[in-house]
Amino acid sequence: MTSILINSRERTRFLRFAGVGIIGAIVDFGIENILHRLIGINYVVAGGISFVCAIISNFIWNRYWTYPDSRSKHVLRQLGEFFIVSVAGLIIRIPILKFLEPIVTGWLQLLPEKYWIVSPDMIGENLTLALAVIVVMFWNFFVNRYFTYRDVN
Repeated sequence: MTSILINSRERTRFLRFAGVGIIGAIVDFGIENILHRLIGINYVVAGGISFVCAIISNFIWNRYWTYPDSRSKHVLRQLGEFFIVSVAGLIIRIPILKFLEPIVTGWLQLLPEKYWIVSPDMIGENLTLALAVIVVMFWNFFVNRYFTYRDVN
């Protein structure tokens, strides 16, 4: 963490990684909501599928924008390493979605209905997903930086 604070190159990488994460979050949230809200797939399953789609998007952006100098590894090997880190992130994410969402949604349902533009369920699910995305983003940055992209100075 201190390297981000004192090293401008690492700080730029982190900011790019976070920017890529925003794109990934848009992919993640969009696909999760389409699958769950429009198609009717279970919330946790839809979140898993949307996560994999975000992994693919994030890998491409990170390989070519965040770490363009990381070319000593074959793209498939690097994708495999990125995928392993991301699956570990998914293992962190799923319990957050499974156990925290009912609590958040329950709290939201205590507020009077006249304040809701959309359902408390939708807000609770998306707030929980946002929290999971933030937690996993930090995990992914640090582990990818020192595992997947360790060939970068």
